[in-house]
Amino acid sequence: MEKVVIADLTSPLHAEAVVSLLNDYAKDEMGGASELPDFVKNNLVAEIDKRPHIFAVLAFVQNEPAGLAICVESFSSFACQPLINIHDLFVSSKYRGCKLSHKLLDKAQEVAKERNCCKLTLEVLEGNKAAQSAYLSFGFKGYELDPKMGKAQFWQKKIF
Repeated sequence: MEKVVIADLTSPLHAEAVVSLLNDYAKDEMGGASELPDFVKNNLVAEIDKRPHIFAVLAFVQNEPAGLAICVESFSSFACQPLINIHDLFVSSKYRGCKLSHKLLDKAQEVAKERNCCKLTLEVLEGNKAAQSAYLSFGFKGYELDPKMGKAQFWQKKIF
């Protein structure tokens, strides 16, 4: 039996699931193949809980944590409306192929509609063909304003 919920970070069960699933994601090759630092494990839930613009979606199968989406509300200046960025999305290897990613995305989209958001956004690695296929089937596509300028790229500059 599957259950997809907005995480209640005051619940020890949900808090532990968020950290455990994110750590599993970090250890996966698509998450960098390295365990989360102890600082992150010990502080993640409290730091998310301090920020009302961040929420986590959890999927459970037979009461076992199976999937996670960490979502961040941002703002589209072009639409003058909020948006939801799915910052992290992970399904445990044991449950891949069961459409749990769609169920996590459905719940994030439900929150986005409640908040009058104009869109959902996410990033995906070029080599993560399985995730790309799932996102395409959910209705995501590459972002571009004008095809002659090409699709947007996601870049970063670490500052710590």
